[in-house]
Amino acid sequence: MAGGLVAALGVGLGLWASSDEDAGTPAGSAASRQAARSQSAAATAAAPPPAAPTPSRSYALSTAPRTIPAVRAHTPARGPGWRPAAARRVVVSDAGLADEGRLVAGELGLTYAGQKNDVRAGDLRLALNDDEGANPESYTMTVRGGRVTISGPSDAGVFYGTRTLKQEVHGGGTAPEGVVRDQPAKPQRGFTLDIARKYFSPAWIEDRVRELGDLKYNQLGLHFSDDQAFRIQSDTHPEIVSRQHLTKAQVKRIVDLAASRHITVVPEIDSPGHLGAVLAAHPELQLRNVNGVATRGAIDISKEDSANLLDDLLDEYAPVFPGAYWHLGGDEYQALTVSSPAASYPQLAAAARARYGAGAGVADLTTGWLNDRADTVRAHDRAMRVWNDGFFRGTSVKPASDLVVAYWTGKEIGARPPAEYLGAGRKMLNYNDEYLYYVLGEPNDFAYPTGRRIYEQWTPRVLRGTTPVAARYDSQILGGSLSVWCDLANAQTQAQVAAGIRMPLRATSQKLWDARTPQLSWTQFTALANRLG
Repeated sequence: MAGGLVAALGVGLGLWASSDEDAGTPAGSAASRQAARSQSAAATAAAPPPAAPTPSRSYALSTAPRTIPAVRAHTPARGPGWRPAAARRVVVSDAGLADEGRLVAGELGLTYAGQKNDVRAGDLRLALNDDEGANPESYTMTVRGGRVTISGPSDAGVFYGTRTLKQEVHGGGTAPEGVVRDQPAKPQRGFTLDIARKYFSPAWIEDRVRELGDLKYNQLGLHFSDDQAFRIQSDTHPEIVSRQHLTKAQVKRIVDLAASRHITVVPEIDSPGHLGAVLAAHPELQLRNVNGVATRGAIDISKEDSANLLDDLLDEYAPVFPGAYWHLGGDEYQALTVSSPAASYPQLAAAARARYGAGAGVADLTTGWLNDRADTVRAHDRAMRVWNDGFFRGTSVKPASDLVVAYWTGKEIGARPPAEYLGAGRKMLNYNDEYLYYVLGEPNDFAYPTGRRIYEQWTPRVLRGTTPVAARYDSQILGGSLSVWCDLANAQTQAQVAAGIRMPLRATSQKLWDARTPQLSWTQFTALANRLG
C-alpha cells in the first residue's frame, strides 16, 4: 500500500507543478484540460505499477521434539523455533543455576552471561519456579519469539530441560516453537557397573557418566568389591586392595562429574557373601564348614572381627560417596544354600542361638548381620537397598523396615515373588535379570539384553521374569537399573561393552522416564538414536 500511495502522490504533484508552470494555457480551457490529460497519461505510463501487499510470514504448526527419552507433553505453536548461535547468551534467573548454565553454554557454543534480568533476542534463560508440590525433576521449556526459557522447581529439572534442548538442536537442528512439559515416571533411574570383576578405566567410566546424563539417568551404581578384586583405594585396610584399582582422587573426579549431571553414585560393598578379595588378605575370617572346607566368598559372621572389618570399610567410604544412597548387597551367602545350614556351619547356628534365642537359626543371624551393617550406614544418613535374596522367609529377626528390595532374580533358592514384598509394604527397585542384566560371556543361561526387547516388552512393573505385578503396586516401585556384570571379564573389551549397552541404555531410559507404550516404533527409535549419536 505504501508504494501505491507514493505513486499516486507523485502523479498529483506532477499535475500541480505542470499547471503552475504552463502560464500560457488558460486554466479551465479545453486546451488546458487536454494538456492535463496528456500529462496525466504520460505520468501514469512512466510510474511503476502499485506494489502488491506483502503478507506477514506464515509458519506451520510445530511438531513435538524427537528426543531420548521422549518428552511427555508438547503444546505446538507457530513460529521460527530456536537454534544456537555464537552471539547468543545463556542467562540465569538464579545464581544456583550457574553450573547448568555454563555446561549448556559450552555444549551449544553460546556465551554464558550469568545472572541477568534484561531480555535479548536469541536468549536461552534458565529459571527456578515456585511450582509447589510439583515433581522436583519436572521442567517446562518454552520456545517463543526467538528465545527459549527452561524452568523447573529444582536445578535437576532445569538440567533435564537443557538435555532436551541439546538433543533438539543436535546437528544443526531447530528447537520447535511451543511448550514442552516433562517429568519422569520413576524417581530412580540407574545404571550399575561391576568394576570389581573387570577393571574399567576412569576415562571410560566418565564417558558413561556423560552418556547417562544426556539420557536423564540419575544414578550410577559401582559394585567395587567381589571375590575377584577390591577396586578402590583403602586407607583403613590397604591390604585388601587389588593391584589394578581406582584411587580416591579418581573416584572423586567421577563423583564430581556425576554430580554436575545430577547423577548420584551408589556404592556397593557386598556382604556377607562375595567378599573373596577381602578374605584373601584375611583368611582368619573365611567361613569354613564343619569339615574345615572354605566356603567361597563368604565371611564368618559369627566372628566379631568380621563385623569390625566391614564397618571400618563402610565408615571409610561414606565420605568418598556423599550421595543419598547405599547398596548393602546381601545376596548369595553360600551358608544358606546348603540343605542344613545349622549342621554344615555349627558355629553360625551357635552364634544365632546365643544372640537371638534358642529358636534362632542361621538365616536369623544373617538378617541380623545385614541390620547391623544398615545401622552403620544409617548413621551416615543414607537410604539403603539390599538384593532380594538377602531377605529370608520365616525368620524371627526381620530386616530393617527402611531397606529397599533390589529385585534381580526369581532363580534363587526359596525365591519369593515380588508381590510378597510389595504386599508387605516394601519399596522396590527393578534389576530384572531377564531383561536388564548384561553379563559378560553370557554364562548360566544369561543372554545379552537387547534394546528392542526392553523397549517393546519391559516396564518397571515387570520385576521378575516377564509378568508385571498389579498396577496398584506401581507407586512402591521406585525405579530400576540396567546392570553390567563381569562374570567372564575378558569376554568383551571396554569398547565392546560400551557398544553392547548403547541401545539397552536408551531403551531403559525411555521406559523409566515414561512406562507407557512408546509412540515410535523400534525402527524409528533406533533411527533417532543413530541421528542423535
